[in-house]
Amino acid sequence: MRRSAARNVSFLAVAAAVVSIGAAAPPTHSPPAGAAADTAPVKTPVAAGYGGAVSSVDADASAAGIEVLRRGGNAVDAAVATAAALGVTEPYSAGIGGGGYFVYYDARSRQVHTVDGRETAPRSADASLFLENGKPIPFEEGMTSGRGVGVPGTPATWEAALDAWGTRPLRQLLKPAERLAKDGFTVDETFRSQTAANEARFADFPATAELFLPGGRLPVVGSVIKNPDLARTYGELGRKGVGALYEGKLAEDIVRTVQRPPVSPKATRVVRSGDLTLRDLRSYETIRRAPTKTNYRGLDVYSMAPSSSGGTTVGEALNILERTDLSEVSQTQYLHRMIEASRIAFADRGRWVGDPAFEDVPTKGLLSQRFADSRECLIKDDAVLASPLAPGDPRKPARCGGSGTPAPTTYEGENTTHLTAADKWGNVVAYTLTIESTGGSGITVPGRGFLLNNELTDFSFAPANPAVHDPNLPGPGKRPRSSMSPTIVLEDGRPVLALGSPGGATIITTVLQTLTGRLDRGLPLVEAIAAPRASQRNQPTTEIEPGLWDSKLRAELEAIGHGFRQNPEIGAATAIERLPDGRWLAAAEKVRRGGGSAMVVHPSHGSGR
Repeated sequence: MRRSAARNVSFLAVAAAVVSIGAAAPPTHSPPAGAAADTAPVKTPVAAGYGGAVSSVDADASAAGIEVLRRGGNAVDAAVATAAALGVTEPYSAGIGGGGYFVYYDARSRQVHTVDGRETAPRSADASLFLENGKPIPFEEGMTSGRGVGVPGTPATWEAALDAWGTRPLRQLLKPAERLAKDGFTVDETFRSQTAANEARFADFPATAELFLPGGRLPVVGSVIKNPDLARTYGELGRKGVGALYEGKLAEDIVRTVQRPPVSPKATRVVRSGDLTLRDLRSYETIRRAPTKTNYRGLDVYSMAPSSSGGTTVGEALNILERTDLSEVSQTQYLHRMIEASRIAFADRGRWVGDPAFEDVPTKGLLSQRFADSRECLIKDDAVLASPLAPGDPRKPARCGGSGTPAPTTYEGENTTHLTAADKWGNVVAYTLTIESTGGSGITVPGRGFLLNNELTDFSFAPANPAVHDPNLPGPGKRPRSSMSPTIVLEDGRPVLALGSPGGATIITTVLQTLTGRLDRGLPLVEAIAAPRASQRNQPTTEIEPGLWDSKLRAELEAIGHGFRQNPEIGAATAIERLPDGRWLAAAEKVRRGGGSAMVVHPSHGSGR
């Protein structure tokens, strides 16, 4: 729906005009996760109804969360159950070998809380972690190795969220995923293509090959993948608690795998060992951080604070766009200004955002409207800023200026997953979790059924520009900077929208474009998610999807001065929206990653007007 900065019309008051999409594709009632493959839930990208909602990339995972809601659990319980199921069906994106960020809205207190469950570097790590003879090692040697593995944060995140806000024990919430791992899930084209892209490195690790290359071959679309080792691991965590992953035999198995990666004798690649220790696992802690908060068009936008750069970068870009009525400009000018706002925000992100335990991150300054105004004036309607753009200084905003030397944006892996959940009481969760690259490190813990992350490769291997301070170099116990942007939007203290996406650094641009598409351009939520995407990250060219590459908008933007390169797929968002009549609307991708799965507890039909 269109929202003018001048009019400041209530979001809920006008949302009814577009909610008829909720009746376009009502979801099928699905059996519990773990049902036989021939009765697996059917994916649908949009659903509306009562009793709560779950949206994820996978139908089995969404069904696991819905089953928890149906049996009286709350949004936190449903989020944990959904995440555990994603560890089975989306093992290349997430799992107990990784980490993430959990954002929660509490309906009783009308407060937003967050859990930082990001992986941490070993205590032995320093700025030379990925250097050899003073030069960065090849990225592949950091990714497919024990060197890139950080202490997993996902199990501890589940424990922290459930202890603070959950209503069901972990052992109960793991049961759907445990059944799913035992009985198996159906291979789709996305899973097969992701396996194919990793076939060579998976084949070099016997435990990974046995699980994901059955009989030494790629899994066939329509076949069933079972993971009895993961089922047993989930059962152990259910009985003993997540502490079993941080000390005891499971912890020993993880440390042994990192320190001496079990490589096939036929492998020719260099597989470096890591320095992760039992002490590193035992000392891991999640952090309850205050969320970032930005006011945009009269709405309060909450997200994740550093160590993630998601909340500050999305928030700064929104503040830059606040001065333009995006509902009134042409589609070309809308995309132009969004691209430029993102370029500027990424320039500032690269200079200032890192783990706040190691860096003095000026979070408040990055999110101030004064700083955004000092950067917004750089944007011209008929010209394009050159990248890499110099950062501004949020501590001392200078009108239309930068400070120091520009530095390009460093590489960040693109495979992650996001889920959103809401319950009948009005609680909401936006949760993004990851193992970093597609397939993480490629190393499965033998006998345990899960891949280890390569999250430490999110650190800069070396400064992007030696003349510019890099806040994201490795350090002992340090959390690598992330772009994960789980976001919850409130109006007058009540939730109206929650969303997030995978995609590495493109997460930020995906969330920004989806938010502005919904709030400013008036797109129904599912269409805001489906719209062709552009991603500018302080680089000379902007990535765009085929839908923009093949459109006249590209030519119009190139006439202004934009340069583009094509990316076949950017992000894979999921979201929920609270409708004016009290229903929940869940939305997911129509096509990306094979389409997402939006479900509600009690589906309803009609426009809700």
